[in-house]
Order: sequence, then C-alpha cells, then structure tokens
Amino acid sequence: MKRQPDLKLLSTFLAVVDRGSMAEAAAALGYVPSAVSQHIAALERDMGVELIVRRPGSRLILTAAGRSLARAAETLFEATARFQDAADGIANRDIAELRVGAYPSAMSHLLPDVLAALRPRVRGARIRLVIVETHEGLPRVTSGDLDVLIAYRYLPEDPPAPSDDWTVTPLGHEPLLLVAGPRPDGRRWELADCLGMEWTSGHARSPDRRLLRRWAGELGISPEVTLETEDLHSMLAMIGAGLAVGLIPATLLRGASDRPRDERVEQVALPPEAAPLHREILAVSRPGARPPVVDELITRLTDALATARVPS
Repeated sequence: MKRQPDLKLLSTFLAVVDRGSMAEAAAALGYVPSAVSQHIAALERDMGVELIVRRPGSRLILTAAGRSLARAAETLFEATARFQDAADGIANRDIAELRVGAYPSAMSHLLPDVLAALRPRVRGARIRLVIVETHEGLPRVTSGDLDVLIAYRYLPEDPPAPSDDWTVTPLGHEPLLLVAGPRPDGRRWELADCLGMEWTSGHARSPDRRLLRRWAGELGISPEVTLETEDLHSMLAMIGAGLAVGLIPATLLRGASDRPRDERVEQVALPPEAAPLHREILAVSRPGARPPVVDELITRLTDALATARVPS
C-alpha cells in the first residue's frame, strides 16, 4: 500500500460515496463513467483492499474499509481546505496573533483606549501584550519574539537607531512635565521654588536622567536627584507625597482620551528660556510588508498622541 493515496483518486472516491453511483459521480466531476471506475480500481490497488461492492442494477455499497477511508478522506479534505484558507490569509497578510511589546506607562495609559477602539476592526487576530522596556524589547523584535514594539526615545542619539534589523515608525511626541506635590499656600510652583528640593529620576545612565542633566545644564541649574527609580508610577507617588520634584510624561497625568487630571501633583511653571521637553514615541517592527492590523494600530497610536491634551 502506498503511504499516501493519490488525492485525485480520493476526490473521485468521495464523489462516488456522496452520490451513490459511478455515473452520477462522473457527471458531477465532468468525467466519463469508465474514468471514475478506473480511479476507484486504482485506489483499491493502492490501498490493497476492496472499498466498494459493485452489484449490477443496484446502488454501490461501501465495505468496512471503504467507510473508514471515506471518513478519513473527509477529514483530510476539510483540513486541506482550512489550510488553504489560512495560507491565502497569510498571503494577504492576515494573521492569527499579533505580539505587541510596550513600555509600562504606554500599557497602562496609552494602549487601553487604542486597543478598545481597534478590537472591533480586527477580524480573527488576537493581540498578545507584553510589558517590556525599550532596550529589552529591541532584541525581541529582531528575534521575532515580538511583532511590534511601542518604544520611547528621550534623546536623538538613543536607540532605536536606524538599522537593517528593524523598521522604526515615529508615532509622535509625548510632553514631559515638571511636577511637584500640591503647594500648601495654594500658589503655583515656579522652577526657582524647586531648586532646593529633592528630585526624582532614573539611575545615572538612564535616558530620562541624561535628558534631565542636559536640560538642567542648558538652564544653569543643578537639581539634586536623591530618589532614583525606573518606575514612573513610583515617581508620581513620591512627588504626590511631597517628597520630590520630577519630570513625568503627560499621559500619566491625562491619558490619550480626556481622563481627569491627576490631583496629586501640580505642574511647575517654567521660565521662558526653558525649552519644552518631550520624549519621542516610536513603533518598531521587522523590515518588510506589515499585516494590516499593524498599520491600523500605528495609525490609532499616532492619532492618540496627536490629540492627547496636556494638563494645565
């Protein structure tokens, strides 16, 4: 017996099973009856067993082997049809799952509204989310572990730089706001009020700390960072408790949709010579054609950043 029966012979066999006669199967397939009979005989030779009992003047009868083969052939052709549908979808850049990595504050304050709006438009594609910082996510894009990485860049020389390993799509800029805890006397904070206070930022080589150091140098000030953390939510909690001053991304204070202002902190008024600060938000993917769902995600993230309101 052949290890794999001829699919053309199996197709003829199923047509005979469905219609109950060689003649009707031949008419349905566009064959002459003798060709159908030859196909069945060839299949029986390949299988080494009788499949159909032929009795002149009566409908064909399947043997036990024929019934088993018919069930197996139906399963095979159904699986083949599903495979073909999947292959066609892949050729059309449809996908079953999209793995998206994003830095923590994007996951909590930027992506929820975007994904909620995107979900009804995504047909059959499941989006799997992974919280990952930019420097940790870039190798996972290269390896294929992530399909898209929502990344940030505080300084132009920071990664992700242009590379053959990935495609970088700018999504927009997120303002960075200098904030402090509520002022007891109700007056607005000025930068001069904060110079003698403790500051919070990332560790000495982190992107936000290097941006703070560069910005402070341009203003001729020397903020003392005594509370170091990479967790922006921890920074915000310490600032809100009156323990420090720090730069916080605007989406943590008001999200991409019109969320209430975070009442724990107040924005510090900066002098006219202070350049506005921001971090660049990027989408990183592998080179080549992208599935439509990726383009839709990128478009919605771009719109969300463009319409985000800065607290006043």
